[in-house]
Amino acid sequence: MTIDARTEPVQALPLERLRERTSEKWREYDADVLPMFVAETDFPLAPAISSALHRAIDLGDTGYTASRNPLAGAYAEFAQRRYGWTVDPAMVRSTADVSLGIVEILRRITNRGDRVVVTPPVYPPFYDLIEEAGAVDERVPLLRTGTGWELDLDGIEAAFAAGARAFLLCNPHNPTGTVHSRESLAALARLAARFGVRVVSDEIHAPLTQPGVPFTPFLDAAPEAREIGFAVASASKAFNLAGLKCAVMVTAGERPGRIVRGMPVEVEWRTSQLGMLASVAALSPESDAWLDGLLMTLDQNRRLLADLLAEHLPGARYIAPDAGYLAWVDLTALGWGRNPAKRILRDAKVAFHFGPAFGEEGVGHVRVNFGCSPEVLREAMERVGTLVDS
Repeated sequence: MTIDARTEPVQALPLERLRERTSEKWREYDADVLPMFVAETDFPLAPAISSALHRAIDLGDTGYTASRNPLAGAYAEFAQRRYGWTVDPAMVRSTADVSLGIVEILRRITNRGDRVVVTPPVYPPFYDLIEEAGAVDERVPLLRTGTGWELDLDGIEAAFAAGARAFLLCNPHNPTGTVHSRESLAALARLAARFGVRVVSDEIHAPLTQPGVPFTPFLDAAPEAREIGFAVASASKAFNLAGLKCAVMVTAGERPGRIVRGMPVEVEWRTSQLGMLASVAALSPESDAWLDGLLMTLDQNRRLLADLLAEHLPGARYIAPDAGYLAWVDLTALGWGRNPAKRILRDAKVAFHFGPAFGEEGVGHVRVNFGCSPEVLREAMERVGTLVDS
């Protein structure tokens, strides 16, 4: 995927407008705090989404989501256009959000007490979702390399051999922004097939993969993935639609497809009508230019963050993510304790996500949301910088 040279970066809304929002990002803390924790962005909606939602409101089109709607086809076309992945729309089912999709799948592929492998540091709700499904998490941390992170295939194989029944994959990975290679995902698929393990791949950050970095959907990584894999995806992270409640569950093989088709109709009926309409608009070609502009903005911000950390927080360790707008920053060298975000919130009035929530691998770390204006990012780093040597 390449970005057209005529593409313009997407500009964030002014801070005074953002503080009029009533979502979690803007209501959790007082107005003197810069919120850079939860995964919401500060950009206006893509025009096609705004148009679709305004039309629905004007029509009063706010009833139940129809069983016959264009979402599956829109996702399949998006996957082909953006990832080069051929998806059968008949193998796509919707639900309210990615978390719900994960739980509903885990409930059907595990028994109470079964172990589900996760790869910390990882999105904190993964631990809760596994528990909600009645299973138990087994942690096989990512391996830190000189240039990033990768799956510990030897550790994963050992967990499978010891009886783990499922694997909850984050692809691309949150919080590191790692885009797992096709080779690594293919090896994972072969291991899972050999041990009879099912893989559930959370691909919510996939649309935010930077140009020049190939994103590999798990179900497309190897033939084995089709028969043991499930993908759960949404437009919500890329297009800031979390409050509209719409996601898709995708399968490619007959056995996984049968599991998803066998879910109660209510799982699909939880899809929001406005969420479906917004997602179809987000996934349409009409929104491609906006998404490309967002990727351009995020590329500028991830590079700016590296410069700001070097200037204001020498000793911080940071590898720019290949996907998303979340940065994983190691502040251990600054000596601010297990959870440096607590001191930063108290003394600098900047809210980062608490690192230890992602697992023990997050001790001394913070997760920074840079889906904002460069001015907000700069002010945040300047504020935190005042704590150095203080």
